[in-house]
Amino acid sequence: MRRKQMIYLLFFLILLLAPFYLTEFRLALLGKFLCYAIIAVGICLIWGYTGILSLGHGVYFGIGAYCMAMYLKLKASKGALPDFMEWNGVQELPWFWKPFFNPFFSIMAAIFIPAMLAAVLGMLTFKNRIKGVYFSLLSQAVVVVVVTLLIAKQDLTGGTNGLTNFSTVFGFSLSSPMVQIVLYAITVFALFAIFMLSVWITKSRLGHVLIAIRDGENRLRFLGFDPAVFKVFIYSLSASFAGIAGALFVLQVGLISPSMMDIIPSIEMVLWVAIGGRHSLFGAIIGAILTNGAKSFFSETYPDVWLFCLGILFILIVVFFPKGIAGLFEAFPKRIAKFFEKGVKKGESDSVVS
Repeated sequence: MRRKQMIYLLFFLILLLAPFYLTEFRLALLGKFLCYAIIAVGICLIWGYTGILSLGHGVYFGIGAYCMAMYLKLKASKGALPDFMEWNGVQELPWFWKPFFNPFFSIMAAIFIPAMLAAVLGMLTFKNRIKGVYFSLLSQAVVVVVVTLLIAKQDLTGGTNGLTNFSTVFGFSLSSPMVQIVLYAITVFALFAIFMLSVWITKSRLGHVLIAIRDGENRLRFLGFDPAVFKVFIYSLSASFAGIAGALFVLQVGLISPSMMDIIPSIEMVLWVAIGGRHSLFGAIIGAILTNGAKSFFSETYPDVWLFCLGILFILIVVFFPKGIAGLFEAFPKRIAKFFEKGVKKGESDSVVS
């Protein structure tokens, strides 16, 4: 356990020192990947530990991103209507935009609105004992509804273009390299805090209940527990993690559009966790970073083959390494120990024969 803790601390220390050894462009990419890693931790909690496969986490990421983007867009407009509203003939700022003049409201909205939506979906499904593939399809249906609504209401949401062209946050220029370094550091600390909270949950009594839900929900119900309550809670918590990731993503990338929260990105989020290891929170982080790093490399070099590479990688992981990258690293020391153990036994048997 102590060895694992040292690895975690070393990993986050390396991330924190990244501004000293990465270029501005590469640092921005890493910051984006860390936002994805936050989502991966949340998905690992619900899928790997609770057995809830959500194929719609892109919507929670997108809502968190839009909440922060609305504040940034209003600041960039400097009291006037956002540009896309003027182009569409809107005369007055819609009522639901007005609270986003307040940055603290925007931050809270990015955290709690995704959690509230997840809680509503969870209560409608888990209370009615809907689970498995049926829940996965319902989570995708929510993505379709929200994305369609965002595209259809172009005059209120920016449509397919989304929200972009931001200038400042809390009075500081988003184009400043120092501001980007600070935002990157905040992302590292946010990932660290969410990771440690998730580790604590998995080690607590709540974590044992979640694993019991995954392994035998009916048996837990027989013991007098209501699994739906725990499932709604952990699903909502996971959605709030995705909302935080979305808010940090917008601050560093500078845009959000419906295409970034659609069905394909939502499925990719699950693939990050599967590749990293769905039973390992740290593996989920590594999976998100490595998968998106590979995506960035192949998209720059071989843009037409990336999706094929991702599909092949997923098949290889599922067939040969079902526990993901984390499982591979956990098994490696055991295999080395067995190899040496066999060598010692063989040497002993040879000496006996001679």
